[in-house]
Amino acid sequence: MEVARQARAHVARLDLTAAQMAVLDGQAHAARALWNLLHEFCTFRQGRLATVQDCDAAIRQARREIDWMGRLPAQAAQAVLRTYRQAWANFFDPGHPAGRPGFKSRSRSRPAVDVPQGRDLNIARLNRRWGAVNLPKVGRVRFRWTRDLPGVTRGGPAGRITGARLVKDAFGWQIVFRTEAVVAAAPVAHRGEPVAIDRGITVALALSDGTMREHGPWLRDGEKQRLRRLEKKSARQRRTRTPGRPMSRRLARTYDRIARLRATAKRRALNWQHQTTTELARTFGVVVVEDLTITTMVRSAKGTVERPGRNVRQKAGLNRAITGQAWGRTVTLLEYKTRDRGGLVVKVPAAGTSQTCHRCGHRDPAARNGIRYACVNPACGWAGHADTNAAINIRNAAGTAVSGRGDLGAARSAKRQPPRAA
Repeated sequence: MEVARQARAHVARLDLTAAQMAVLDGQAHAARALWNLLHEFCTFRQGRLATVQDCDAAIRQARREIDWMGRLPAQAAQAVLRTYRQAWANFFDPGHPAGRPGFKSRSRSRPAVDVPQGRDLNIARLNRRWGAVNLPKVGRVRFRWTRDLPGVTRGGPAGRITGARLVKDAFGWQIVFRTEAVVAAAPVAHRGEPVAIDRGITVALALSDGTMREHGPWLRDGEKQRLRRLEKKSARQRRTRTPGRPMSRRLARTYDRIARLRATAKRRALNWQHQTTTELARTFGVVVVEDLTITTMVRSAKGTVERPGRNVRQKAGLNRAITGQAWGRTVTLLEYKTRDRGGLVVKVPAAGTSQTCHRCGHRDPAARNGIRYACVNPACGWAGHADTNAAINIRNAAGTAVSGRGDLGAARSAKRQPPRAA
């Protein structure tokens, strides 16, 4: 049987002492400062960007002359250089959405330190709940054990740990293991039925089989009230802040509390998305979704001075609701989970799916009123949930041109034949 190597990432929470946390904070600040020094060194040169050799020589000289630069391990410094060069490569790639690299702010950038070599981590499992790992210049650190790691656990999946990245968020430091598992090159084809999904706001996911996947609010009522009070408090503290002066400790503490609440909401959303997409990938063989341009959908409606926008506040609320659902992340999770199980995610153009009757094919924007769809064609008269109607249109559009019509066989054939754009 042919095998392949599957690259994945696994996030685990670190259990650090106060001294270890201080060391990691210093490494993260040094990595950010090194990025800014590299950016200044490359962009202020006349005529051309600095080569990799020039940057490497500058890093070596800086590590000899600047004391605090020695806090950052040498391999982590080289990782900063590789990441910076890759950022420029992404910027010059016409098909990549990345913008021009810039300086990293101390307050807005996420602290992170890279550990490129996995062989020096010496990962071991201590008990059912905890493992241990070696971190450069930090020492032996415990981390929360939540799943078996390739090449580490006895009897676990075959593979290896290729490296790690240390990232700090509102809850503290976490370690992201880069894993490489050995899997079958061609997984067995999924025998589940095809299904289409309509992503929405009132209903998170509406399926073409008539079922729905919904969730409650990410924050409880008390947490929402607390977040609102903290946001008002931060606004009052900003008004008393002198421009150009450092942020006060009280304002920084308020920002930390706000970030923790927002991180709680994000964790709950991500947990729901993981559980829901895993269930969908296990159940269905082909998943059909709309090919949405989400960045265009959440564009501001403010307009310009000459041509001001209309319903700006309503559009801003809609943009927040769309962003809170994280539609793009749902599809990203579905893509790799269905692929691992022998399934497929098919994307179809989105035009007209919510305005067309799936039964007769008549298209009229007036047929939809909120979550209810009532066909205005006198010969049809179908009525039902608007999101379910849109999901059936998405299913029927798999493998065909954008018409909102078709049959289930087109979706089944999409398992072997990707759909053609109109």
